[in-house]
Order: sequence, then structure tokens, then C-alpha cells
Amino acid sequence: MQISIGPRPIGPDQPPFIIAELSGNHNQDLNRGLAIIDAMAAAGAHAIKLQTYTADTMTLPGAYRIDDPNSLWYGRELHELYQEAHTPWEWHKPLFDRAREHGMLAFSSPFDETAVDFLETLDVPAYKIASFENTDWPLLRRVAATGKPVIMSTGASTLAEVAEAVQVLREAGCKELILLKCTSTYPATPQNTNLRTLPHFQQLFPDCLVGLSDHTMGVGAAVAAVALGACVVEKHVTLRRADGGVDSAFSLEPEEVAQLVTETERAWQALGQVQYGVQRAEEKSRLYKRSLYVAQNIAAGDVFTKENLRVVRPGDGLPPRYYDQLLGKPARQDLRAGTPLTWEAL
Repeated sequence: MQISIGPRPIGPDQPPFIIAELSGNHNQDLNRGLAIIDAMAAAGAHAIKLQTYTADTMTLPGAYRIDDPNSLWYGRELHELYQEAHTPWEWHKPLFDRAREHGMLAFSSPFDETAVDFLETLDVPAYKIASFENTDWPLLRRVAATGKPVIMSTGASTLAEVAEAVQVLREAGCKELILLKCTSTYPATPQNTNLRTLPHFQQLFPDCLVGLSDHTMGVGAAVAAVALGACVVEKHVTLRRADGGVDSAFSLEPEEVAQLVTETERAWQALGQVQYGVQRAEEKSRLYKRSLYVAQNIAAGDVFTKENLRVVRPGDGLPPRYYDQLLGKPARQDLRAGTPLTWEAL
């Protein structure tokens, strides 16, 4: 199965598709956002993704204050946090244009139907549905109606909710769908990432591709995900975590994104196919397998013993499986130490 986002094919037969999530790490500075895109392009990321919302389309002032002391945003008013994190809509075009100049794909996660209408004016090639929005059926229907590929995260969701969202999208016109395993904690830990879900996910939704929206630190989880069938990896990115920003603590820096691109592609290449026997690339290496060699000078008629017959490298002699059979048997001719043992010598 293969899906295309713009000119880019995505599927098991293609290298992993790496999405750099800008999120709010622009820190309300357009030039910083442009610099992040430049850095991600240089690192080899294939796409840049924004988030399209305003604080007022997300929540109401005074509606909620984050009271989890373990949260990166503990004590913050939700409306205030979204005000800080949102990407101004007038920035979308210059950010998208910069990505396209680098040959990157550029799209976004809309958080309400007005955001979809806006993104359609920018001719985005695909849509991303965030985990917390995958139960918003009106939003799903509006996105599906565009006829464009959809990538949907599945964090903090029951399997029933995922299945319902897939059905809603399909019935509303979505033909190309990628489901991302996601753990909606910030950051996520390796222990709560549960990548073994990926092949099961693929079995449950065979007409979708699967991938990983990864909030863990580093690239290990992403590499493992590719080995388990992920065709897409999404990671939050920044220039330097020390610069701060709403998502900076679990975002990758440019050098790490370059490592992500390289190592996930290596993991994909290493999957190969089911293979037994000697590959063409290994044929010369067979010389270094062990075989039977004469270890001491032997006269014709002398018998082979543990002292004058050894299993050593290289592989020019008889295979070691004949060792026990040959002990006690006479030599047919004189043999010098260092000679590979052959049938003619017996």
C-alpha cells in the first residue's frame, strides 16, 4: 500500500517520512520560525507541520488552569498558554513558502473548521488531526471533504474512538489515511510508548498506513518504530532547547533531526526481506569459515589424531563436520603442516 502527499510517496517500500513539528517553538518570532525551517531542511526533514488555531478557537479565558504539578505547563492558564503557543495565521504563508523553497512539504493541524477553510486557501497537500481533536466529528468531516490525505494521531484515545474516527473520515470522503501511534504525555517515556502496538494497529486497519507521533527524547523510539512498520515519524523540533518555548523540553535540535533522518532510513533499509543462505555480498567471506588443516607433518600411512589435525581458518579444507570421522584414519600420502585437508589425501 502506498499514499502520496504531494509528489512524495509514503509506504512500506519507501524510506520513512519525517515530519518536523514546529508547534509553538517559534516563540512568537516569525524570523525564528523561518530559521527553524531552514535548519530542518538542512537536517533532511521531509515536511514541516504547523498548528492552526487561535486561543479563542481552543478555549475560553478562565476556563481552566493546569493543576498537574508534573506538567511542563503547571500553573498556566490554558487560554494564556494557547495565546503564547499559537502560530499567527498571517505567518502561515511565509512559513509554508520557506519550506517549499527548500523542497519540503508543508501542512498543518487545524483545530476547528475555520482553520480548514483558511488552510484550503493556502493549498496545503495534506491535513494532520491532533490526538485531542480525533473525536471532533464535524472537524473530521470538514477535513475529509477536502479529499486530501489525512494523518491522524491516536493518543489518549480508546480503540473504539479510533475506529469511529476512521469510519467518519472514510464516510466523508477520506481515501488516504495514516494513523500515528501516540502517547499524549509531554514528554513521553520509552516505557509508555508501547511500540508493539504498531503491527497490531496495521492488522486492525489494513487499508491505512501506520506511523509514530513521538514525544520521547532522542531518536531510539523512532528507529524502533520503523523496525515495527512505521512509515511516518513526527517529532517536535526547535533550534536549541535552551532557548525555551512551550514544547522545547521534548523537541529535537537540528543535529538530532539529522540523526533521526539517517538512523530511521538505516533501520528501514535493514529490514530487507526474509533471507537465508549465502548472499552475494557474503561470498568472499566464506573463505574465512573454518575447515580441516594438517597441524603437524604426516607421513603416508600415519593416522590422523587430535595433535596433527585441527579445525582452523581459512575454509580451503574439508568441512569441520568430518573431524570425528577422520580421527584414526590413515593418510594416503605425505602431508606437510599447514596443508588444507582434502579427500585426495585420504
